[in-house]
Amino acid sequence: MADKKLKIKVCGMRDPENIRELIRLKPDFIGFILYPGSKRYVGEDYLLDVEIPSSIHRVGVFVNALLNDIIYWINRLGLDYIQLHGDEPVDYCRELADMKVHVIKAFGIHEDFSFDSVLPYYPYCEYFLFDTKTAGHGGSGKKFDWNTLNNYQSDKPLFLGGGIGPEDTVLIQDLKKEIPLYAVDLNSRFEASPGIKNMKLLRPFFKTIRKRPMNDENKVKYQVNEKGFYGNFGGAYIPEAMYPNIDELKKNYLDIMNSSSFQNEFRKLLKDYVGRPSPLYFSQRLSKYYHTKIYLKREDLNHTGSHKINNTIGQILMAAKLGKTRIIAETGAGQHGVATATVCALKGIKCVVYMGALDVSRQAPNVLRMKMLGAEVIPVESGNKTLKDATNGAMRDWINNPIDTHYIIGSVVGPDPYPDMVARLQSVISQEISWQLKEQEGREEPDYILACVGGGSNAIGSFYHFLDDEQVNLIGTEAAGLGIETHETAATLAVGSPGVLHSSYTMLMQNEDGQITEPYSISAGLDYPGIGPLHAHLQKTGRAKYLSITDREALDAAFLVTRLEGIIPALESAHAFAALEKMKFKRNDIVVINVSGRGDKDMDTYIKDMNENSTHTQLIL
Repeated sequence: MADKKLKIKVCGMRDPENIRELIRLKPDFIGFILYPGSKRYVGEDYLLDVEIPSSIHRVGVFVNALLNDIIYWINRLGLDYIQLHGDEPVDYCRELADMKVHVIKAFGIHEDFSFDSVLPYYPYCEYFLFDTKTAGHGGSGKKFDWNTLNNYQSDKPLFLGGGIGPEDTVLIQDLKKEIPLYAVDLNSRFEASPGIKNMKLLRPFFKTIRKRPMNDENKVKYQVNEKGFYGNFGGAYIPEAMYPNIDELKKNYLDIMNSSSFQNEFRKLLKDYVGRPSPLYFSQRLSKYYHTKIYLKREDLNHTGSHKINNTIGQILMAAKLGKTRIIAETGAGQHGVATATVCALKGIKCVVYMGALDVSRQAPNVLRMKMLGAEVIPVESGNKTLKDATNGAMRDWINNPIDTHYIIGSVVGPDPYPDMVARLQSVISQEISWQLKEQEGREEPDYILACVGGGSNAIGSFYHFLDDEQVNLIGTEAAGLGIETHETAATLAVGSPGVLHSSYTMLMQNEDGQITEPYSISAGLDYPGIGPLHAHLQKTGRAKYLSITDREALDAAFLVTRLEGIIPALESAHAFAALEKMKFKRNDIVVINVSGRGDKDMDTYIKDMNENSTHTQLIL
């Protein structure tokens, strides 16, 4: 296998115009199902007189067919490969091989499946395909547990089928490191209706799979390495007492996330409980005001009012898989605390949230929500009484309760594997941006993505699928507070230096003696004295640019957006909007701003500023 590029097969095609659309994506294989029991069956009535380039292989899919029928369809459709999806015996495959027919033998994976049953077919098949065992012989949209493929001992290259969906690109990349994965087989999860593929789902999948290197020798340079580092930043600088907790999580998190049971429940909850996909809204008046094209990714419309729910849904499922019965979390603005309390109520698990005492007072509505949801909110009186101190309190709790407790960290911070795990869970944001933009603008990449950065989870979620696309400008906005020249700031990347905070080597705010400098921001969610290690790496490599936004600039931006679009953003999100004043765009540039949360929680701050600043009462025309 000299060619390491992952191949793509799209199966279940039969409509000529749909096939022509697919050809423009240049798949490696097109599959025609020639099994009469399938609802995607290509019968005699279907006209398949579409000119398919010779670079795209035609695959006929059969289930326990007569050899004469296979020969008929080979001649009629010019098939390059025969995929056998039934119970065809070894002798059957040998006879086809003797006829110089190229065979892909499919196997349905089930609970009692043994890979020993595959080995006798080895001499007579070019590829093996593994799918989910169903009565309908495939096309069910259901995943089998991909971890079982680690038991595959052959070097015969294989196709992966069985419920692959638009969200699976990262999982597939990880899987290819472990097995001789040659191609993915896409079918029902990419359909508008049986036999009709949805191109707005296929396009971003094709792009993501093809642009990312798929082997250990050429890793994506913004991907975490095996020791938990992004370049020089990251790792797990943990006390001995925390080692069992982190070790258990690191050994299991990828296997759990890759499992079909996790993925099926995670995606179902995101759709039916959270309300995803969140809209990508063209901001007409804001676009006119700034003379460019501005889209808003509306994470504020998620259940609980922010992007935080994406992560907590994933981590509560992770905790259940690990057998945990108690959840702890830290929160600043309260959005992560509310999201954690929400999923704990959903799953009936005890919840304890640590919150700085100052944040408890300035984010009272969210404190009440957490308590109503059944969470115990513990005010932390130490330090600056904000997010850093809440995190310290949560970590102490976890050290003292390692057996039954899972710590749901709310951002891409903390010891490995948290930054990677949270980034993967939040990457649904950028995945949706890609196909939504394609649907609205005919292209998958914006020119700019703007997002606020405290620890950095909403920004990483927005950036994730564009990290290795250098044409997309990634812009993070930090909270400058009263100004980076003052001591009243939280702009870590602007004023910080490398060091260890909360068990991760990253950029942080510290004095000459290495003691943490207390951050300040009007926004409770951004006053963290560190930053996620991937953000530190992105700044160091120049892949992303980070701007400093003062309190005043954020407040002005919040009122502008409210008056122009009727959207009251969270103070955190307002920092991203404020970047528009500091940048110059071309008229046809596409700018996506991640609206990470809604402003209900910040109404006291907004009302106070309105009372003190009469200019906000003037209508912007």
